[in-house]
Amino acid sequence: MTTDIKIAENISNGLTKEDQKNVIEVLVSVLADQHVLYVKLRNFHWNLKGARFHSLHEFFEQQYTALEKAIDETAERIRMLGGVAPGSMSEFLSAATLKEAAGNIIDGDDAISSLVTDNETVIRFLREKSGMVEDDFNDVATADFLVELLQKHEQDAWMLRSFSEIS
Repeated sequence: MTTDIKIAENISNGLTKEDQKNVIEVLVSVLADQHVLYVKLRNFHWNLKGARFHSLHEFFEQQYTALEKAIDETAERIRMLGGVAPGSMSEFLSAATLKEAAGNIIDGDDAISSLVTDNETVIRFLREKSGMVEDDFNDVATADFLVELLQKHEQDAWMLRSFSEIS
């Protein structure tokens, strides 16, 4: 995770300053991975080839459109907690656990496999951090927010696996 967490406001919401900073750090990592996944979905949407082009092209568009909303909500959650949401690609890439994919023509099954792996990586991160945010940092509201994101990624991973022609 990144260590350059910016706090813009002192707020009185029942969290200690240290807990506030720790929760914001988790959210910054979530936001960074959301951006990497968003760009990857756009990339695969544009550079897809194969027999299932049309259905996957539309499906990837649905996924990145839904992710746009989650990105905004995550950045707003950071602001609600008094933090500063990162806004540059370099900040996102330094805080992300997911890896970018270069712009290349990609087969549907390769795109699906990459996206399933990324969603499952995010699921494991969110599962771990939602408990930590609630138990260690005393922020049940952000823990609930993270659980909602986790459920969406579980659904996305399931839908992607359902598209796969590879077992």
